[in-house]
Amino acid sequence: MLKTRLLLGTIMAAAAGGVLYLDSFFAPYFPILFLLALGVGVFATRELVALISAENRPREWLCVSGVVLFVLLPFLLQDSERGLVGELFAAFTVVALLVEMARYRESGRCVTRVAHTLLVAAYLGLLPSLFLKIRWLVSDYTVWMLTLAIFVPKCCDIGAYAVGRIFGKHPCAPLLSPKKTWEGLAGGIAFAIATAVIAGQFVPVFRYGILEAAAFGLVVGLTGILGDLAESMIKRDGLAKDASKAVPGFGGVLDVIDSILFAGPVAYFWFRG
Repeated sequence: MLKTRLLLGTIMAAAAGGVLYLDSFFAPYFPILFLLALGVGVFATRELVALISAENRPREWLCVSGVVLFVLLPFLLQDSERGLVGELFAAFTVVALLVEMARYRESGRCVTRVAHTLLVAAYLGLLPSLFLKIRWLVSDYTVWMLTLAIFVPKCCDIGAYAVGRIFGKHPCAPLLSPKKTWEGLAGGIAFAIATAVIAGQFVPVFRYGILEAAAFGLVVGLTGILGDLAESMIKRDGLAKDASKAVPGFGGVLDVIDSILFAGPVAYFWFRG
């Protein structure tokens, strides 16, 4: 399992970097990134909806529509949508309420379904949209910024898993994820910092040099761990070990992107300054 996870994780990270590089030839439209983001968003949405108990499960088509809407925003409006995101989310909230009103048959479930619908749209639509906006920052190094927003939390994840499997003895979040240990967390943070520092030596994405790179690795690595734990909470609430069996060694698509969902927006605000 460890070898499979390390190998597949490395391949997926390298593939993501390759996609970002190839897409730079199609600037400013980035169709490959768009298709990848759309596909991942739809698959992850279906997994997340399936984790919710049947009686409280929101309507999948509505959740997918909300996620697609917010993932589309950076591509359609680039950096001109300031303020529009909140207005669209308000409109989506109204639509979610209207759908439940139209389908209302019994009490006790509709408000929960609306809340779940908004959670899915925010978690898999709004958070990734901030990550995707890195591509339109005013910089010649946005490909590297996006790559770091993926590589740093994923290297943290792989490092935490590897170190935890070998040296882990003290659980750090026994209720949310019993197998995660303080030793693994320390190893993951070390991997994240090393990834950022090494990358910073080759590409000038950090204005203050090695100290900023180390700080970026620490903050984005920790945020990625929190994203991982957030998804673990969702899975535990849905009484599931993995989001699905789509990705060998990881579980589902949601299990692959969980750390990036939290770390990506942090990276966006970091690079935006």
